[in-house]
Amino acid sequence: MCKPNVVYMMLVTAMIGMFMAVPGMVPWEVLLYGNVGIGLCAASAAAVNHLVDRRIDLVMARTQNRPVAQGRIDTLHASIFALVLGLAGMAMLLIKINALTAWLTLASLLGYAVVYTLWLKRATPQNIVIGGLAGAAPPLLGWTAVTGEIHGHALLLVLIIFAWTPPHFWALAIARKEEYAKVDIPMLPVTHGVKYTALQILLYTLILFAVSLMPFATGMSGSLYLLGAVVFGAGFIYWAIVLMRGKNPKAPMETFKYSLIYLLAIFVIMLADHYLLPAVTIYELGA
Repeated sequence: MCKPNVVYMMLVTAMIGMFMAVPGMVPWEVLLYGNVGIGLCAASAAAVNHLVDRRIDLVMARTQNRPVAQGRIDTLHASIFALVLGLAGMAMLLIKINALTAWLTLASLLGYAVVYTLWLKRATPQNIVIGGLAGAAPPLLGWTAVTGEIHGHALLLVLIIFAWTPPHFWALAIARKEEYAKVDIPMLPVTHGVKYTALQILLYTLILFAVSLMPFATGMSGSLYLLGAVVFGAGFIYWAIVLMRGKNPKAPMETFKYSLIYLLAIFVIMLADHYLLPAVTIYELGA
């Protein structure tokens, strides 16, 4: 019910925000309590998603074995589970971290579980673009957990994930087009066709490439990161072009898989650059 792979990815990007906010080591209390609190809230949002989508989950192959959809967990117990996770996460962030991080995390939880899952997902083919902001928040949450304030560099990390989300998810949506059509979810490939969606993936990938260079342009990251962003960004563009050409039936899933590698790779390289080639100090502990 907690979508551990999704939560894991969110925690990785949250930790990137934490480490990028300091010149040295993140305080262990922030690293522990911050990630547990954020993780619990993310797991709560995932559980709500299982509740809301339990009927359509039965129809889609990749979700038909989910416990709520199959009735292995009833809706009452699933609701209590989601509520307890969310309250526990919020309490930990409020008590052990800071109020700003707690409220931003709550906004992210509600954005995904309520705004996206309950409304946007079924309302517009731009659902993943608008709703992607909630999924892009973890680096900001990690940053504020350390510093207690919102910084432009933290928002830049959010922007990278925000630009990454449409080509990442639309590639999967192309592969699952028939399943989304069967449950009347207006994903872009269903409403506008595969060719149009593939073009949008390429355009968003080019936007992502430009956005990914901004950490270097702003002095947040150095030459090592720039090299990684260019190399892995070129790889993403390559797969987007392969997908748009439409000659490789495996291209949608291959593009989706590469998008996961891409995001993890550029953030790991960003972190390596941060410690191996330190730039301007952004935040001084104890300042």
